[in-house]
Amino acid sequence: MTSETGSAESPLAPIEANASAKPPRVWKFWGTLLWGIVIFVAMFCGQIAVVAFFLMKQGNGLDLGSMKSVMGGGLTISLSVVAGLPAVLAAIWLATRVARAKFADYLALHWPGWKALLVGAIMLGVLITCWDLLSKALGREVAPGFMTDVLKSAQADGALWLLVLAFCVGAPVTEEFFVRGFLYRGWSETFLRPLGAILLSSLVWTLMHLQYDWFFLGQVFSIGVLLGYLRYRYHSTWLTVVVHGINNLAATIQTMWLASQ
Repeated sequence: MTSETGSAESPLAPIEANASAKPPRVWKFWGTLLWGIVIFVAMFCGQIAVVAFFLMKQGNGLDLGSMKSVMGGGLTISLSVVAGLPAVLAAIWLATRVARAKFADYLALHWPGWKALLVGAIMLGVLITCWDLLSKALGREVAPGFMTDVLKSAQADGALWLLVLAFCVGAPVTEEFFVRGFLYRGWSETFLRPLGAILLSSLVWTLMHLQYDWFFLGQVFSIGVLLGYLRYRYHSTWLTVVVHGINNLAATIQTMWLASQ
C-alpha cells in the first residue's frame, strides 16, 4: 500500500506476524465519512454530558434560558472541550483498530523538525495579520464577541486557567487528530487526492465552528486550508496541533487584551 502522497511519509506497514495476515487498511471516502460521523458523535456526547451535568446541578429545568446560560459559561465550555478529547481518541482508536493499523501511523503522529514549526508559525502569523487588517478596513471587531463573553465568564468562575488549557491544548489535539489526522488520511487516498482532502476537511472543520459569523467562518476556513497544507507538506499531525495551539493562544491573549481596554 502506498502512502497518501507518494513521498517521504512512511506508508502504513503491513502486519508481519504471519504471511497470510492482511495489510492494514486505510478507510477510503465513504469509510472515512462514516467513521468521521461516529467520531463526531462521540465528541458531541462527551461535550454534551458536561452541559447536562451543569443543567442538572442548576436545577432550573430545561428551558431555553437556562440552557443558553449554562452552554455559554466559560467553565462549562472549558470542561466540555476537555471531555470531548478522550471520546474522540477512543473513537479514532477503534476506527484504526478495525483497520488493523497503528494509531500513530494512521494519524501521522510524527514530531516535525524545528524548521517545519518555524515555517508553520510564520505562515500563520502572515495569514492572521492579513485577516486583522481586513477586519479593521471593514470596520469590524478583530476578535469575535463570543470569545470575549466566554473569557469574562471564565474569569468570573475562576476558571481562566482551565479555559486557556482547553482552548490551547484540548481543542487543538481533539480537532487536529480528527480533521487533519483521521479525515485527511482517508480522503487524501481517494479521488479527492491531497488538495481535495485539504479543502473538504477544512470545510468540515469550519462547520464545527458555527458559533461564529460568516466573516470569522471565512477566517476559520483559511486557517484550516493552511493547516491542511502543513499536514500535506510535512506529513505531521503534531505540527498542525502545535500551529493550531499557537493560533488559539494568540487569539486568547488578543481577546484578553481587548477585553481589558
